[in-house]
Amino acid sequence: MSAHVGRWICSLSLLVFCAASLLVLGKADVLQELGAQEYFRSLQAGRASLAFFIPNVSPSAQPFLEQIENAAEALQDYGISVVKVNCPKEDVSKYCGKENALRKAYLFRGNILVREFPTDALFDVNSIVANVLFALLFNEVKYVETLADLQNLENSLKGRSNMVFAYVAATGTAEHRAVMEAAFVYGTAHQFVLTTEATLLKGPGSDEPDVSSARLLFCHCERATELAQPCRRTPMEQPLTLLNIHRHLKLMGAPLVTEVAEDPEKVSTVHLQLGLPLVFILSQKETYEADRRTAEFVAWQLLGKAGVAILPRDVVDLNVLLRSNVALKTPEEGVPIKYLVLEDTDEVITLVEDKSKFEQIQEDEGEEEEDEKENDSQDVQDDQVVEAVSRDRKEELPLEQILTLTEETFPSATLEAAHVVVLFYASWEAVSLAVLRSYVEVADHLAGTQGILLSKVNCWDWPGVCTKENVTQFPTIKIYKEGGRSLTYNSMLESEELARFIVLSQVSCPLKLATVDEAEGYLRGELPPELSSYHHASVLGVFSKATSVASEAFVEAGNLLSGHVTLGMYFEDDALALSRKYAVSPPALLLARSRAQSVEGIALSKQSAQDIVQMVRYELLDTFPEITVQNLPHYLQLRRPFLIMFSDGDIGQMERKEMLKLAKRRPQQAFVTGWLNLRNTPVGHGILKAYFATLPSLPVLVWVNLHTGGQVFRFPADQAVTETSVLAWLEKLRAGLEIPSSSLSEEDWKPPLPAYNFLQMMETAVPEFTLPSSSSRGDTREQQQQQPRGSGEKAPGREEQPEEPAVAAEKGQSPGRDLRGTAPRLAGREKRHSEL
Repeated sequence: MSAHVGRWICSLSLLVFCAASLLVLGKADVLQELGAQEYFRSLQAGRASLAFFIPNVSPSAQPFLEQIENAAEALQDYGISVVKVNCPKEDVSKYCGKENALRKAYLFRGNILVREFPTDALFDVNSIVANVLFALLFNEVKYVETLADLQNLENSLKGRSNMVFAYVAATGTAEHRAVMEAAFVYGTAHQFVLTTEATLLKGPGSDEPDVSSARLLFCHCERATELAQPCRRTPMEQPLTLLNIHRHLKLMGAPLVTEVAEDPEKVSTVHLQLGLPLVFILSQKETYEADRRTAEFVAWQLLGKAGVAILPRDVVDLNVLLRSNVALKTPEEGVPIKYLVLEDTDEVITLVEDKSKFEQIQEDEGEEEEDEKENDSQDVQDDQVVEAVSRDRKEELPLEQILTLTEETFPSATLEAAHVVVLFYASWEAVSLAVLRSYVEVADHLAGTQGILLSKVNCWDWPGVCTKENVTQFPTIKIYKEGGRSLTYNSMLESEELARFIVLSQVSCPLKLATVDEAEGYLRGELPPELSSYHHASVLGVFSKATSVASEAFVEAGNLLSGHVTLGMYFEDDALALSRKYAVSPPALLLARSRAQSVEGIALSKQSAQDIVQMVRYELLDTFPEITVQNLPHYLQLRRPFLIMFSDGDIGQMERKEMLKLAKRRPQQAFVTGWLNLRNTPVGHGILKAYFATLPSLPVLVWVNLHTGGQVFRFPADQAVTETSVLAWLEKLRAGLEIPSSSLSEEDWKPPLPAYNFLQMMETAVPEFTLPSSSSRGDTREQQQQQPRGSGEKAPGREEQPEEPAVAAEKGQSPGRDLRGTAPRLAGREKRHSEL
């Protein structure tokens, strides 16, 4: 055993000896030893050499000689030879004189002396290499001592070249050597600037600079096209070594945002090759420009930490949910791309900067998926609209026929068609998403209709558009007509009613008729074919020359009713003949219902626009309507009692006939007479439960005054419903001889969930576009929420980021923190919709 160990030690000693011998031989090869005359004869023009002159030396000079020999190989890589010059004893020249021996080393370029170095400044390999390269690169690497010098140099570079600014505690250090070696390689591409003055690191508004370690900043002066615009700075956060500098400069030279037009799994960029992640901003055609600005904003924040790419959905077929707005690709082999839904750019930055928070985001995504599964099994949620949206959240809406508008495209889009319909909505809000589904149905129904363009604006992404258009609640639907006039839709938010409004808004209101034949045709319902399914009554205003005030009010009323009804107007010399035919005098209304063969003449006793609007709306109500969810608001607006028959299916012919007679003779329209079919309107079951302790047998006739007292009376079940019996029963009610079946609560009807303060949320969430500076970002998400974004929140390790001209010009568009387009901010993460 001892012999084996002995042989192993002997072999190892031999190996070490051989390696040491090779090292000595290598040094001997690179370190030349020449006589003085021979050295000066060997100097070549343009070649640099470092020489030290040695007479008979004492043992005290040995440490310096060892360091020079060690530096010879490093300097050879840069074409610099190191020569030991042996001086004869009798030589007392400048270089070989006894008093100068080994006190100085001399750097020559050709036969020209560049610099003398005291030997105490060349104390190790780093100091030798750093000082020699610094001397040779004197014109390429600028040394600055004052902020004024630095600012002047920066100004001279703006619009032409970028600057690499390095601070080292002292020259001759390892960090100084790394900067000089990098300058030797990259000096023709960038301007290198060196300082040992810590005060030059102090930026505007910052505290005392951190001088505990060397620092390097890449200054993007090439992008600063104006003298007043400071150069944006990107610090290198790794230790100042040659490898790290090389890596940093490679990243600074890469494209700010990579355009991707292929499967992201196949994408390879310099960031991935250098071990950094790649962030994809998922975009779509309609919002590409805004998403591009967002990608650039994120790229500036992550410069040197991750790459950023923009991935258009319409170019690459992604097998991911449409709500995903960000993807992350890590440099590790075999790790799949992670697709995420993030709220804003802060979360994108967190994704890269804080791995623990990234893991938390992943956990939150997993918990949300679990919550979605749990919600799928829930039958009831607090709010019925939220429940409906939650049930359908995974279903992707076909939005191809609806144009998505941004701040840039909105002004021009409203001029593209004669009638441009715009849905203003919030992408996270349940009612908006429910209406969006109806909007898609309208788009399908109106597909191919000439002169109509359906579009949408996400007010959570583009609050500037919505503010300018005076949109203060979501959802809001407006129709923009040629000439810039807009109509606001304020009826039921369902597809049939909305489609009717859009189609009717195409017709001038009022429609001015030129002849009696045109007026008669209008009363017969002679309108364009596309209006036939939406038009049920014709209202014609007849005016003489003497009734100009009433005619002007009628025109104003027509503007207010546009999209809701069709109005005609006859204002000619023979208007009297037309009005006499229907036994009225101008000003008057002629009403022709689609199911009636006769025309009813109504005198205009009140001649203000609002009075005419109310009159028209009332006259267009059915005499004995079937009450539905859609038309109930119209009848509630009358604020009159209801005489309503509840039935399970259609009511009998006898009851209908008697109730219609009653409705037509009601004195001074004192109450609303109608009926409700529980099969068509199931909500009637809930109404009856509120009226009675137990559900009565159907049909049942009920009198209820919702506006005064809320008392509910039930017509006696043992009596037949006839005009005479119902009138007699109503007389008993007026006389107080009937006992109410119940009285409705006086408690106000309130929504099950509190209202959102939309404007406050938008004001907090969408700041001016400001780039974060070098102070620390808020430590917690709570601090971020308490501090309005864009009011000075800053990120660690980031230098003050000045705005670029292009960005400053786009301030009104608020590119920046919010993820726009397919990258929306989601305030309520649980209230998602696959449209996102």
